[in-house]
Amino acid sequence: MRLVIVIFTLLFSMAATATIDTYEFKDDATRERFQQLTNELRCPKCQNQNLAGSNSPIASDLRREIYRMVEDGQSDGQIVDFMVARYGEFVLYRPRVTGNTWILWYGPFVLLAIGAVVLLMLTRKRKKTAVIDKKLNEQDKARLATLLDKGKSK
Repeated sequence: MRLVIVIFTLLFSMAATATIDTYEFKDDATRERFQQLTNELRCPKCQNQNLAGSNSPIASDLRREIYRMVEDGQSDGQIVDFMVARYGEFVLYRPRVTGNTWILWYGPFVLLAIGAVVLLMLTRKRKKTAVIDKKLNEQDKARLATLLDKGKSK
C-alpha cells in the first residue's frame, strides 16, 4: 500500500512540475512585463484564476502567445486589446470604463449617495415630528388623542 502511495505521489508531483512554463527573456524589464500581464489577465477557462496561476491548456497557450507578443515588442495595450478582442472583457480583472461598465464602476457611489439622501430625509422628518410634539400643550395633546381614538373606533 505504501508503494502505491509513493508512486502516486511521485506521479502527481511530476505532473505538477510539468505545467511550469519556462521562458527566456532578454532583460528583467521584459520578464516583469510578462509577469504583470499574466497576473492581470484572467484565464478564459478557470473562473477565478489569472493566466499565471492557471494550469489549463488554454492558459498555457495564452502565456506562450503573450510571451511571443512581448518579445515582438508589442505594447501592453496592444496585448490587452488582442486578448479582449479574442476573449471579450471577461479576461480583464479590472474592466475598462465604458457605457456597459459604467454602473459597475460608479453604481456603488450612486447607491451610497441615495442612501445618504434617504437618511438625511428621515432625520429631518423625525426632527419636524419632535418640534410639533413640543408645540402642543397638554390640553391640545389630550384633545388630539381623543380625536384619534374616535377615528380608530369608526
